[in-house]
Amino acid sequence: MDVSSRFNNQELEHNDKQKSKTLSRDERKSQIDRSRNQSRSRERRSSDQYRSHRTSDRHRSRSRSKSRDNLRSRNRDQGRDRDHYRNRDRSGDRYRRRSRSYERNSERRDDKSKSRYKRGEYGDNRAKETKEKLHESSDSEKESSNSKSLENNLDLNGNKNEKSRPKVPLSVEDLQKIKKSKEELQKPVFLSKEERQRIALEKRQKQVEEQKSIQQAELKKTQEIVKIFNKKDESRYRSRHRRRSSSDSNGSRSQSRDRSRKAILEEKQKEMEMKAIRERYIGGEKPKRRARKVNNKSFVFDWDAKDDTSQDYNVLYSQRYEPQFFGRGHIAGFDVKEQMAKKSQFYQNLLSERRTQEEVDRARELVTISQKKEARVQWDDRHWSEKKLAEMKERDWRIFKEDFNISCKGGGIPNPIRAWDESGLPENILKTIRKVGYEQPTPIQRQAIPIGLQNRDIIGIAETGSGKTASFLIPMLVYILSLPKLDETNMNDGPYAVILAPTRELAQQIEQEALKFANHLGFKCVSIVGGHSIEEQSFALRNGAEIIIATPGRLKDCIDRRILVLNQTTYVVMDEADRMIDMGFEEDVNFILDALPVSQIKPDTQDAEDASKMLQSHSGSVLRYRQTTMFSATMPPLVERLAKKYLRRPAIVTIGTAGQAVDTVVQKVEFINNVERKRSRLIELLSEDYVPPIIVFVNLKKTADSLLKLVSKSGYSAVVLHGGRSQEQRELALAKLKNGDADLLVATDVAGRGIDVKDVSLVINFDMAKSIEDYTHRIGRTGRAGKEGVAITFLSNDDTEVIYDLRKMIEKSPISKCPIELLQHEASQAPPGLVRSKRKYEETLFKE
Repeated sequence: MDVSSRFNNQELEHNDKQKSKTLSRDERKSQIDRSRNQSRSRERRSSDQYRSHRTSDRHRSRSRSKSRDNLRSRNRDQGRDRDHYRNRDRSGDRYRRRSRSYERNSERRDDKSKSRYKRGEYGDNRAKETKEKLHESSDSEKESSNSKSLENNLDLNGNKNEKSRPKVPLSVEDLQKIKKSKEELQKPVFLSKEERQRIALEKRQKQVEEQKSIQQAELKKTQEIVKIFNKKDESRYRSRHRRRSSSDSNGSRSQSRDRSRKAILEEKQKEMEMKAIRERYIGGEKPKRRARKVNNKSFVFDWDAKDDTSQDYNVLYSQRYEPQFFGRGHIAGFDVKEQMAKKSQFYQNLLSERRTQEEVDRARELVTISQKKEARVQWDDRHWSEKKLAEMKERDWRIFKEDFNISCKGGGIPNPIRAWDESGLPENILKTIRKVGYEQPTPIQRQAIPIGLQNRDIIGIAETGSGKTASFLIPMLVYILSLPKLDETNMNDGPYAVILAPTRELAQQIEQEALKFANHLGFKCVSIVGGHSIEEQSFALRNGAEIIIATPGRLKDCIDRRILVLNQTTYVVMDEADRMIDMGFEEDVNFILDALPVSQIKPDTQDAEDASKMLQSHSGSVLRYRQTTMFSATMPPLVERLAKKYLRRPAIVTIGTAGQAVDTVVQKVEFINNVERKRSRLIELLSEDYVPPIIVFVNLKKTADSLLKLVSKSGYSAVVLHGGRSQEQRELALAKLKNGDADLLVATDVAGRGIDVKDVSLVINFDMAKSIEDYTHRIGRTGRAGKEGVAITFLSNDDTEVIYDLRKMIEKSPISKCPIELLQHEASQAPPGLVRSKRKYEETLFKE
């Protein structure tokens, strides 16, 4: 009864809704009519006003158009609302119809099922039970569907459900409460340490429980799977016993079938093996290339679309791995050592049975040859310093020359000297070398001495302070030892050797070095330089001399006065040849070389490069061809012309780079334009921790004398050296500097060449040299014999012609750093004489 009353109440409410809908429609229509009438009345009023007030027509017309648009939009919205409500009513009607049809169909199905079960009343008990269950389920479904439909519209108390009621907007108080609740939720909650620990423990316990539950579930699943498989295995075992009984009866048939299958498989395997062997050794069948027709212009590729064209580019195809078979390598999966032992024993036994005694001896010889080859390879692997002289190969000599930066030009050049003991020099000269204190030969000495011992002409180009003096003195002394001693018969024919030097100081320095060797060997050495009286020098030459060291001017004067002749002079050395040419001694040098005997000139052929053909029998005495040696730090064109005229097939020995400064000198540059500032800076440098001796270079004699006074007033013991001083004064100044009586030497370019003062720590270029060659020789006074030195140069605006070359030289030095002022200087950007185009940011548009 409750269900029926609810259903009736629901229908009454539905009818009330329909009536309310109809009433609302009539009200809407009346509202539309009213609005239309109002709009018409407004239009009439507006037309009257338009006639009376022309000035306000435009404003009013705008208001009319706006009102019309508003009315039209309202009418459209009302029409849309009507259509929406109509469609909603229609959809509701459709839903009701469907629900009614569904109820009818369900009743029909129930009737059919009842009739079916009535026909089978005298069937099994199972049918009766299923019949009752279906009947009960159908009744319960109906009741549940009716109750759900009623519950959707009514509450237990008979009231309407909240979902069916129209939505009412919330009040301001409710909204504020909701907002406050949200703000309270967003506020951070501050928990104590104990509460956080408790929460963390609870979370950890939950995680552990979840993991345990997951593990238990997995265990249950695995156990169920194991049970299922066990059941299947039991069924297999049962079926297997059944099959055995059946297979015993049909055994003969199955065996025959197996035999036929095996035979077929063996035939297929044999065919596959034969096919693989053919492809391995003969190659597979190449597919025929598709021929292109004469009239067909389409291009035919060398490969087909099915071909694999990645074989040439893929590493897997280009480097295929081939398995090793018997007789070629090792078998995979077996012990390699065992295989090698078995194979070696087998082959050794086989060879011992079949070999003859001759073959055995030949095998031994081959083994010894291979051992020697291995030993040679081991020699090549060692460094040249670990090998003996006989073990040195061409590769070792190339490495040796690269280590000492030696480069040679010319034919038939001998190998350099590794040590004095391996040089092949006479024992008396080796003793003097040890007494002098030459421990190891310098790079120029290593290569120039063996060439000089072959009586070859030499052009030696090396940096200053590299030991050039000993490189031509030692071969000269060996050459003089092979000649007869001077006596009354031959002492009037002149010396055996002549050494030319550009300056007096350099000539006297060479004389001091030569006397170290000549006194032990019994040779007489005389220097002929300007500044001394010619009578004293002629008196020194009265008994003859094997070696004469001279400047070109004084030697020419002696020859002109018939004080000296060069009839037996066959060894000529020109030290600092470029400096001699620069100082204007070219004519004097040509005069001296032309005064030598013509009969001793070497032929300009390949014989000049052959050491065995440099001896010549002449007038019963053994005389050699003239040997000319030229040493210099640079090689200008004038020196090359001189060498081409007087030297025959010379061997050119270059140490490092021609014209390069010593790598042991730190070069520094300072830009100072004021002379007074230069003077004060000089005193500052001298007061620093530089150990004497120190050399200061200037360009003028006047500047040298003024600096001498300045330095002497500052408390330094100084000497001066320039062309205005007499020879005795110059010699005395050098002697004081070498002995340690003077700490400072102020000199012009006279002392820039060839003067060897030991342990010079600092060179100051108070005035920059006029050429880069002179600068090279100036700074070469320090950093000699492998020791380090410092060279400081004062630059001014008058030195623009040398700044570019100076920058290049400093950049080449491995231990020097080019200052920013020099790098950014305008004159250092291009060689002198070239006009460099300015960049846009360097151009000056306006001048003040």
